[in-house]
Amino acid sequence: MILHGYWRSSAAYRVRIGLALKGLSHDSSAHDLRTGAQKSPDYLALNPQGLVPALEVDGQIIVQSAAILEWLEETHPTPALLPSDPMDRARVRSMAGLIASDIHPLNNLRVLKQLRQEFDLDQAGVDAWAGRWIAAGFDALEVLIARDGGCWCFGDSPTLADCYLVPQLYSARRFNLDLTPWPGLVAIEARALAHPAFVKAHPDAQPDADPRPA
Repeated sequence: MILHGYWRSSAAYRVRIGLALKGLSHDSSAHDLRTGAQKSPDYLALNPQGLVPALEVDGQIIVQSAAILEWLEETHPTPALLPSDPMDRARVRSMAGLIASDIHPLNNLRVLKQLRQEFDLDQAGVDAWAGRWIAAGFDALEVLIARDGGCWCFGDSPTLADCYLVPQLYSARRFNLDLTPWPGLVAIEARALAHPAFVKAHPDAQPDADPRPA
């Protein structure tokens, strides 16, 4: 398998977590979104949308992180990232969907570029925009996780919901959002940052990551 991504993409990050949780090895192909590498003709031939991630498997391509993670669950069911009960699976998917549909699209790179270019927002304005929508989603997630969670978003082992949550918390920190109002989410993040699969998938651990300041 080849995962086409970018070290700081939260969508690629969630797929890396899923691969690591399932113990699946893969090669990485990096596309720097800041330079427009995802719009190169070679990459557009793989993914006409020109976004990351994309997973290349035996000459075939799966795009969209949700589809990739569902495919991983179907083809490599152990360890399971979805509960066995249909209602419980729906609850996990609801948490993941809240992040994927209602938070992430409003603070991804292409939206932020348009805010800067068309509305002349400075970094403080961009942070405020992103923080508004992240906070609204986190308010709901805090309640859902308090209702259904255990050590993780749902129960006592990582699920698809955690694959989505941890990257979104990483993004929230990049936008200087104070996470104090969501102690349940922060507790899950702390647990994840000590888990080998999440450590392996972390943006800073990727070969294309920017060097850390000395």
